[in-house]
Amino acid sequence: MINKRNCLLMIIAFTTLVWTQWAFSKANDLDTLLKEVKQSGLLSDKKNKAREQRFKQQHHARKKLLAQVKEELALALQRSETLKKQLQNNDKKLADIDVNISQKGANLGELFGVVRQISGETYARFNNSIISIQYSQRGILLKQLSDSRSLPAITDLKQLWYEMQRQMTQSGKNVQFKQMIITAEGNEEERLVTRIGEFNSLSDGHYLQYLRKSNQLVELNQQPPQRFLNQITQLEIATNTSQKGEIALAIDPSGGTLLSLLSQMPDIQERIRQGGIIGYIILFIGTLSLLIALERYFYLATIGFKMTRQRKSNQPSMNNPLGRIMTVYHQFKAQHSIETLSLKLDEAILSETPKLERRLVMLGLFATVAPLLGLLGTVIGMIETFQSIALFGTGDPKLMSGGISQALVTTGLGLIVAVPAVLLHGFLQTKSNRLIQILDEESAGYIAQLAEQNDPQA
Repeated sequence: MINKRNCLLMIIAFTTLVWTQWAFSKANDLDTLLKEVKQSGLLSDKKNKAREQRFKQQHHARKKLLAQVKEELALALQRSETLKKQLQNNDKKLADIDVNISQKGANLGELFGVVRQISGETYARFNNSIISIQYSQRGILLKQLSDSRSLPAITDLKQLWYEMQRQMTQSGKNVQFKQMIITAEGNEEERLVTRIGEFNSLSDGHYLQYLRKSNQLVELNQQPPQRFLNQITQLEIATNTSQKGEIALAIDPSGGTLLSLLSQMPDIQERIRQGGIIGYIILFIGTLSLLIALERYFYLATIGFKMTRQRKSNQPSMNNPLGRIMTVYHQFKAQHSIETLSLKLDEAILSETPKLERRLVMLGLFATVAPLLGLLGTVIGMIETFQSIALFGTGDPKLMSGGISQALVTTGLGLIVAVPAVLLHGFLQTKSNRLIQILDEESAGYIAQLAEQNDPQA
């Protein structure tokens, strides 16, 4: 520790000694030192002045730059205020644009929904319209629009409008065109078809049915009555010859539904077959009743006419009941008493009565039996219906239709036969009783006349 201190002191002393010797050596040249100091001062003043000048120039430049920066700052602040206001306006405009976009987006979404709905409804309408037989490709676009998940294009909307307008235009026109149709025999032929709006299609004097699934026209197996078919013939002739005027024509406002139901409706023969054996028996009874009524009517009318002529004549005729009674009166009035003659005339009237009332009892019996047979057919039909229900249940109404048809048809046939039979029986019975009453009146008149002749006080 001591050695280190001594070494340090020795180093400091040695350094001091060396510096003192150097100073003394330099002190000899003081003038030179003064001159150097003076030159160094001048040089230092020159440098200081240049530095001061440079500082002044820099200060002026910095002051000018500061003024320029302040001016730019003021302009920047002013522009900042302007930009703030513009930013606020832009924010407001953006908010308004967002609201407008939201509204338009909602309107476009609503438009999309409406287009899809209208396209679907129009597609279904077009498929059910007979006009599609001429424009079979128009449903493709409507199907695409109804199934699309994106917004429709303007061209698609224009095409949709065009198809709807064409449908309205064609629905008010009667046009003719050639088309392959399926005849009632099942053959496929190309014919000239007349389309009446979107209601019916006609060809060769017959109504056609539009098959929507296959887009074909089929001739109805069962056509309407002939008077409607005659109207079709007149329309086709007038169309081919370009005749002007009005032509009556029966159309199907349902677009073919009623005509298709017409082909499924049974005719009279099918109705009669539905009645079964009971129905045929009722019709046989009805035929006999009609024949009996006609025969009795003409017979009683003839006898009544002859009796009317006989009442105006005093000469008896054997071709009518009254003439035969007059013959009996003239034959026995001189030989028998009034009582005996009265009995003879009653006997003659009784012998004529069965001829006048012949087969009227049978007509009344048929009028009574017909509804009973109808009731019997009803019972049989209901029995078959309940048997079908027991075997197959109530899931398929067609299985029960046969028994119900027989039940209703036989009842209807029984009433159809019974009602006219009852009326005819009553009418003919009244006519027969009237003729018998005339015989009674004439017979009583003959007796009264004879009694007056034999009365001595007369």
